[in-house]
Amino acid sequence: CSKYMVWGFITDFFTYETTKSVVVKSWTVGIINRVVQLLIVTYFVGWVFIHEKAYQVTDTGIESSVMTKVKGFGYQNNHVMDVADYVLPPQGAGVFCIITKVIITENQFQGRCSETGKKFSCKTNEDCLSTKNYPLFLCYTSGIITGDCLKSSNNSQGMCEIEGWCPAENDSVSVTPMLDVNNFTIFIKNSIRFPLFNVTRGNFPSTMKSDDIKKCTYHPQKNPFCPIFRVGDVLNYTGQEITNLTDQGGEIGINIEWKCNLDLNIEYCEPKYSFTRLDEPFSKNAVSKGYNFRFAKYFKTQDGTEFRTLHKAYAIRFDVMVTGNAGKFATVPTLINLVAAFTSIGLGAVLCDLILLNFLKGAKQYKAKKFEESDFDCNIQSTYTFLLDPGSPLSLKGGIKSSYDSGAISLAASDQQL
Repeated sequence: CSKYMVWGFITDFFTYETTKSVVVKSWTVGIINRVVQLLIVTYFVGWVFIHEKAYQVTDTGIESSVMTKVKGFGYQNNHVMDVADYVLPPQGAGVFCIITKVIITENQFQGRCSETGKKFSCKTNEDCLSTKNYPLFLCYTSGIITGDCLKSSNNSQGMCEIEGWCPAENDSVSVTPMLDVNNFTIFIKNSIRFPLFNVTRGNFPSTMKSDDIKKCTYHPQKNPFCPIFRVGDVLNYTGQEITNLTDQGGEIGINIEWKCNLDLNIEYCEPKYSFTRLDEPFSKNAVSKGYNFRFAKYFKTQDGTEFRTLHKAYAIRFDVMVTGNAGKFATVPTLINLVAAFTSIGLGAVLCDLILLNFLKGAKQYKAKKFEESDFDCNIQSTYTFLLDPGSPLSLKGGIKSSYDSGAISLAASDQQL
């Protein structure tokens, strides 16, 4: 007996049951169903697979190295400036500055002297010790305020005294900026690697010779792979005027974007350049506009006393940024997105059911066809009585099996009437 029970369980387990389908012949519902399916298929084919390339595995962990070199000569303060004078830092990193204007304060020694500028004017010592002036002194002073008001013998107006490097810097002097920066050139050497695929690339072709590089200048259409960039062209691409940037300084971003489809030939993995002014939100501010910094050169007198020359430099800062990703076909993401596409097509049926059951005139008839209501406790008894009646043509016989998991009746082929 147990042998037949096990065999019956196995035969019942390996069965297939299909859901009841109702065919609705309606132009309105049919068109809606096909339009929704078409939109879903178009979305997955056009956007997911073609545009987003969801069939690929993507490596976004790009490894990058950037080296830069600037060339050009210009005039500043009646001096000829070369690369060693106006480029900081000199190592050729991905972030560098081209100095366009310098205010120099020479022969500064440690000591006490008067500050410069109207904001440090005073009539009494209390003016230099006033708590309301403390934030101003802290931000703009060239040294430590001693609290003394230095005045000439016949003048009631004086200047606050400081202790530090003297004479104090006067950055209000007028200096003509170096407009020759417009013709300077920037050489950018960029190498990247996608570690997931072990792919390495450079920003200019390996077949390019030294003479080719010396003669070329970057142009987005005519020469998009030349690594030589004219500063004036870069500023024009960002929509900036050279006079404003050389006078107050600014920050320019050069972005090298790598988007590589490794299903194609590796030679199609090419860089694309874009340019922007990074400090644009502050360019129209009344304060803290532009870009400047200070540095000093130190010397000693014959008796060993240290002194320095202070430089306040206004500069154009260049940030070379590298972004990108690489993709290659993979089975797993392809299968996942295919399953998602086929599953999403069923949304058309869900929408049509919603319309049929709630908005059309024949909603009640459709609901009656789609859903069958029964009293399970009453019907189960009558069903088994009917099936067990020997006189019934559908009574259960030896070869007929009942599916216990769903209540469906499966008939053996040998018991069907010919």
